Amino acid sequence: MTNSPMNPKVDEFLSNSKQWQKEFGKLRNIALECELTEELKWGKPCYTFQNKNVVLIHGFKDYCAFLFHKGALLKDSHGLLVQQTENVQAARQIRFKSIKEIEEMEFILKDYIDEAIEVEKAGLEVEYKKEIDIPEELQNKFNEISELKTAFESLTPGRQRAYCLYFSKAKQSKTREARVEKYISQILDGKGLND
Repeated sequence: MTNSPMNPKVDEFLSNSKQWQKEFGKLRNIALECELTEELKWGKPCYTFQNKNVVLIHGFKDYCAFLFHKGALLKDSHGLLVQQTENVQAARQIRFKSIKEIEEMEFILKDYIDEAIEVEKAGLEVEYKKEIDIPEELQNKFNEISELKTAFESLTPGRQRAYCLYFSKAKQSKTREARVEKYISQILDGKGLND
């Protein structure tokens, strides 16, 4: 098996990583050995198959992880996949706290990547929950500004959900109204909450 070529942008990412540098390097090698294309997306090493995102490497304070973009479709025969938050529908992580953990799981990780590649080859898609609870304050703005409703509906389901969750988390209606008001122009520009 030949490794895929390394991307210089990922070289730079790794050289600038203060935490998890060895772990990132090992995860990178595992992904490249699975003949995925290495890219830098969202500021993180991302590995693709025929331009489809398969797995991403990222790090947090307490762990680093492989994030499988369609992890919800994987069998998870070893019970390793973690749903990052209750609102994440498709992606799943396998988390690590040391390079030793990664080395011990190398063959298992390659099996997960191979399965994720098969998901892409089969053209499988995650079925997202369509129903999104629109907060009353946002619905009121839709009634005032028809273009806002159109712009909101053209956002991806994930972006719509992110806005609705953020707006809804405020306890007081006044705060929800202020949040909606703050993001009107961003929604009209077709941007997500964190874009």
